[in-house]
Amino acid sequence: MDTERLAGRTALVTGAASGIGAATARRLAAEGAQVVVSDVNNAAGEAVAAELDHDRLSAAYVALDVRDETQWRHAIAATVRLYGGLDILVNNAGAGDLATIEDTTVADWDNTIAVDQTSVFLGMREAAAELKRSGHASVVNVSSIFAAGGGFGTSPAYHAAKGAIRVLTKNAALHWATAGIRVNSVHPGFIDTPLLDQARGTPVEEAMISMTPMGRLGKPAEVAAVIAFLAGDDAAFVTGAEFYVDGGFTAV
Repeated sequence: MDTERLAGRTALVTGAASGIGAATARRLAAEGAQVVVSDVNNAAGEAVAAELDHDRLSAAYVALDVRDETQWRHAIAATVRLYGGLDILVNNAGAGDLATIEDTTVADWDNTIAVDQTSVFLGMREAAAELKRSGHASVVNVSSIFAAGGGFGTSPAYHAAKGAIRVLTKNAALHWATAGIRVNSVHPGFIDTPLLDQARGTPVEEAMISMTPMGRLGKPAEVAAVIAFLAGDDAAFVTGAEFYVDGGFTAV
């Protein structure tokens, strides 16, 4: 790992209190970035930032409910106040459910769309001015393998939102193609995060593993590695692209 690849750059990572978000915060910081860890889980988010600080990496925690545009403005302002600007935005925060379309309430639909989809729009909109000042800005939107397929026929709001992120990413990439802002999406497969705790040792976990050609669950750090690549200058000619980190799931 080139520990200087992101030196001097500032990153804001949403949903960074655990799972892929926490792994991404660790990887970006390890590569030299100043990282703002954001989440609605204040205790866990502060713990991630404290862990990075203990390792003599540069990090701070900022509370952020990604559904709220006012909180987005405060988070961007806090990032600039702490580190002087913003170079990397990782829209990772997400939520989902397992309901069928018949059982999905409007309230549940609206909440999932707000957390998974509207948050990405708000983040890019509110960060735009600071990203344009960067000169080497990168936005990475975390979508899903289910942006490209219907999955198991459940979770319609989650699928709709992740599919929207995929196309919104390409739209923003074209809009900012000459503005110094690259925008790409990352699509994790079945990743071993706390969200899968309830499935461990069950037929659901076995099914996820059996449907993954590599025969195992992915690791959060493996997704974070792809995000780190997209965040830096090694990906300087990459924008509007989608990267599947899924052990071959979408190749079938």
